[in-house]
This record gives sequence, C-alpha cells and structure tokens, in this order.
Amino acid sequence: MPEMRVLMAYCDQPSQIDIATYEANGGYQAIRKAIPAIPPETLIDMVKQSGLRGRGGAGFVTGVKWGFVPKDPQLDKYLVCNCDESEPGTFKDRFLIEHDPHQLIEGIILSAYAISAKKAFIYCRGEFFEGIALLRKAVFQAKAKGYLGSNILGSSFSLEIVVHPGAGAYIAGEETAQLNSLEGYRATPRLKPPFPAVSGLYNKPTVVNNVETLCNVVHIVNRGVEWFQSIGTPKNTGTKIFQISGHVQKPGCYEMPLGVSLRTVLEIAGGMLPGRTFKACYPGGSSCALLTEKDLDIAMDFETLAARKTMLGTASLIVMDDSADMVKVAHRLMQFYQNESCGKCTPCREGTRWVVQMLARIEAGHGTFRDLGVIEDICHQMETLSFCALAVGAAPPVVSAMREFKNEFDAYIKRNPHADQSPKMPIAYPYMKVSP
Repeated sequence: MPEMRVLMAYCDQPSQIDIATYEANGGYQAIRKAIPAIPPETLIDMVKQSGLRGRGGAGFVTGVKWGFVPKDPQLDKYLVCNCDESEPGTFKDRFLIEHDPHQLIEGIILSAYAISAKKAFIYCRGEFFEGIALLRKAVFQAKAKGYLGSNILGSSFSLEIVVHPGAGAYIAGEETAQLNSLEGYRATPRLKPPFPAVSGLYNKPTVVNNVETLCNVVHIVNRGVEWFQSIGTPKNTGTKIFQISGHVQKPGCYEMPLGVSLRTVLEIAGGMLPGRTFKACYPGGSSCALLTEKDLDIAMDFETLAARKTMLGTASLIVMDDSADMVKVAHRLMQFYQNESCGKCTPCREGTRWVVQMLARIEAGHGTFRDLGVIEDICHQMETLSFCALAVGAAPPVVSAMREFKNEFDAYIKRNPHADQSPKMPIAYPYMKVSP
C-alpha cells in the first residue's frame, strides 16, 4: 500500500515553510471558509462527526473534548497545542512544524475559533530550536496577513498565538503538568477532576490538543466530514503519521490510513536490515507492550491494539530485529522512566528505581528467578497506584519483554550459581549510587 499523504502532502517542498507557498498550495482557505460563515458550535459538531481522535496518544474523540468547554461567553478560554514531543521514538510533530508550520497555525486558528478562545499557546519542546524559530516566523507572517490578531478576516473573532519553549522535561507532555509549566511552576501533574476543559490554564477552561490533531482540522473543514470518514475504519477515521525507527532500512515518517497492518507499515519502511528478521516492536512509542512476529498482520488502530493489551499511542514504532537483547532493552527503557519521573508519587518515584536496580542485577549475572515475580508485582503497583500516566506507561514495556522473551531473562539469571536463592543486597554497579 502506498502512502496517503494529507498532512504531509507538501512537506517535501522546502519553500512550504513560507506563507506564500502555503497559500499557493491552498493554505488559509479553511479559515476563510469557516470564519465567520460556520458557527463555532457547528464546527465542533463537524469535528465530532468526523470521528477525529487525538493523535497525541490517548485517542480521545476531539470534538467531544471540545464540547466539554463551558459555553459562557464571559469566561476566558485557552487553547494549548502540545508540541512537547518527548516519548522515545516519536518525531512526527517535529517533522510537521519544521516542514509545514503554517498548517499548524491554521489548525490552531480554527480550533480556537471553535471553542471561542482568544489566546493560544504552542508549548514546544525546548530542544526544537529550528521548529521554534519557524513557528515564530509563521505566527509573524500570519499576523501580517490578517490571519491572526484583532478581527480576523473582518470578523469579530480575535486570536493571539504565543510560542512557548519547554524546559526539556518528559513529564511536561502530560497535559496538566504542561499547564503548570506554562504558568511558570514545576511540571508536575495535577489531580483530575477538575479537568482542563473546566479548569485548566490559570484556572480557566482550556483545551490541550496535539500538533497532528490540530493539523487534521484544516482538512476536515476544507474537504468535509464525509471525506474524512471515508479514510481508515469506522471508529478510526483519517490518516496517521507512523514514525518508524530502529532496525529498518528506511526509518522516517510515513502517512497512511488508520487500520493498516503492522506488516504494511514495516514494508513501507523498507523492511528489516539485510540478513535480519523481525523480532519485536513497540507500536506506540516506548510506553506500551511489545508486538512480536505473531502480530505482523494486526491492524494498527486504537481498538485492535487495545484488545491486544497494548496501544497505538503516537504510532511511533521502535523496531527491533533478531540481534536485539531484550534484557538490555527493558533495562534501558526503565532507566529512562526513572530519570524522567517527577518524583511526586511514591509508586513511580520508588518503583522505577527498584526495577532499574533489579534489571541491573539480572544483566550483571547476579539475578535470581524470584526477581522476575518481584518486578511484575512492582510494575503492577506502578500501573494501578500512580498519580499520572508516566508509571502507567513505564510498566508495560518491561513486563511484556519479560513475558514474550522469558528465555532471554532466564539465560541471564542462570549465569548466577545461586539463581534459586533470594538476592543479596546491596550490590554496587557503576551507575548506581551506593553510600560509602
């Protein structure tokens, strides 16, 4: 199956970053069509009927999310674009803002109009230096053309967009932690409810949407609800940008309809490296359970992967061939989550650290068979008792690796002549701090 480029249609044109080329390719026609001709409530209904689901990982229906915002015209409302792309294996949002920034600006204008927000923020990962510069330039150009600012296109709708660099924290990708960061506080998650749609940024109604989600709104307005519904499957409409990294011949971003098979996604990325065979992949970034060779024909959509006890997430495939050591993979990923934990809740702060220590002991040849059960128990506590989704996402990649490739963990443990006994602690390793 060839690519079906909608969001990426003009990303190969270097001049697409300039407003003149964007307009020549049909840009800013959606806001001319919508403002003020389509009432905000109607636009929300259009997005709801299209079936567009959030592309940031959760897959919640976008129009429904917008519908939670109070209709009181006296209330200030905000739109926040989540461009804090921190999940291992994800790079679609960076690709979009670096190749077609005006598409995002137009999507933000439409979405802010729908929820009656007069101010929008693009919370962009601080390391995206080029993307931040391009977004700021795009905002300046759009304002000069009358697409931003006061009385857009002669209507009563006004909007200001602020490009805000983040501080490089993985937890800032969680929407409430991101709102705290925008307010100038440490990026730690908030207790929900209340949800951001009711009490978000500065305690005002706020919608937080992903870059890819907002870009899709442009094409729903331009081409219509029925066109969008015709792509993908009934509950998974539209295209999805699959990001493929790891042991494939052509890593990169590929746009295809939702519901294509894993095999198709791997084939479009050139297949495995010469002489290698597919072993496993994380299908939605690292915060999900593994898929293996028996899953090659599985449909890449939200429901099918959820039924498989994993998730589509951001559709960021981290692909591994038969040379991958799954013990080292699990250990490295949990090190990442330990490092990125904000420390607010005990199951995450302590659980990630304990699992890292036990995996380090197993990898060093000092593990015991009892360790595997303890790791699973800790991961279960992390999944069920943590404050936010960080630890919930940290557990499945490790637990699924242990279950799918138990023989590899057993092989490491069998190096220890006392593998059937309880472990003796502490054991110092170069990357573990041990008190003198």
